[in-house]
Amino acid sequence: MQPFPGRIHLLYTKHKMKLTLYSIDELMEGCKAGNRKMQELLYKQTASKMLAICMRYAKDRMEAEDVLQVGFIKIFQKIGEYRGDGSFEGWMRRIMVNASIESYRKTLRTLNVVPIDDAFDQPSTGFDFSRLGMQDLMRIIQKLADGYRVVFNMYAIEGYSHKEIADTLGISEGASKSQLSRARAILKQEIIKMEGIDYGSYTG
Repeated sequence: MQPFPGRIHLLYTKHKMKLTLYSIDELMEGCKAGNRKMQELLYKQTASKMLAICMRYAKDRMEAEDVLQVGFIKIFQKIGEYRGDGSFEGWMRRIMVNASIESYRKTLRTLNVVPIDDAFDQPSTGFDFSRLGMQDLMRIIQKLADGYRVVFNMYAIEGYSHKEIADTLGISEGASKSQLSRARAILKQEIIKMEGIDYGSYTG
């Protein structure tokens, strides 16, 4: 994800109708002070990027929007804990990812999904997913069963290890590896169908 621009134009004053500029640091400091207007402006500036993260984990847009709201509540509650280690956007992103994972774990018992420990081992496809645009990739990721989708996102996009995934989701490392392998195989088939091109012999 690209960092926020140094200056962003967000607000016209009521009386002077003059464009007021706020830096991301000014918005952050305003939010730390509990300024509701700054919270609103930070939300407006970053919601679309944060929603894209939630969409990768959610089964549909409605669920993603619910997670987005929970994520921003956590951001405003915990913003005082941000100490400047890494980018502020990266810090927000981690909160959104965690909120998405928490949402998955809460709904796991009620969803009709492929049992996460029943996934079978399968060799890695070696398919180069970077060949696909992010919007197209997001669209086919959302077609995956919930367990496959969450593991793929955590490993392939967020960079979690299989041990971290196993600890977070309460599964075995073997199940995480199987879910990832199966997710990659399904995604490959979806890409082949979508593109109408035989990538079967492509190994990346």
